[in-house]
Amino acid sequence: MPPRRRLTPADRRAQLLAVGARLFAAAPYGDVLMEDVAQQGGVSRALLYRHFPSKQALFAAVYKEAADRLLEATRIDPGATLVEQLTQGLDIHLDYFVANRHAVLAANRVLAGDPVIGTIMTDELDALRSRLLAVLPLGDARTHDAVSAALRAWLVFVQVLCVDWLADETCTRTELRDACIGAAVGALRPLLPADPAPDWA
Repeated sequence: MPPRRRLTPADRRAQLLAVGARLFAAAPYGDVLMEDVAQQGGVSRALLYRHFPSKQALFAAVYKEAADRLLEATRIDPGATLVEQLTQGLDIHLDYFVANRHAVLAANRVLAGDPVIGTIMTDELDALRSRLLAVLPLGDARTHDAVSAALRAWLVFVQVLCVDWLADETCTRTELRDACIGAAVGALRPLLPADPAPDWA
């Protein structure tokens, strides 16, 4: 075990989250042991469990931190076209998904029924939907509600499609991204007063 450094509780927690993120990205969820997290973090198991009472709690904290970073990086630019905004957001998320394949599969499959993980995902999708609603040309409350429902369904579609792609890459990453963009454009065109992507065939 590496020599333990004296850190504040917040710094120690951040360090252990970084170790957990690295291990959950490198191996399937079932292969990650709390003993390995403690060893690589240079702490005792007792101290690790004081910060995170279970492997599931550690994973949830790692995934929440990742979701927050993805939201921070996914900035909606009112001056950009819908396709440009979707491309930027999807590329940021796909970068994370590819680099953290095991963690994404664990969250969406191994821990699919966990209420904490479910809340993290729902909150992120709701935040992304709200950001898109804020920049789309919504004429009235009826249009707002219809577009909101379409975006909610689209985000779930993207989530399922990307997870399936991580498990079995049946197309290229560019094809995956374009399929997601095309689905959004196709869903929104009938609902908006003007074509949201006139250059998208």
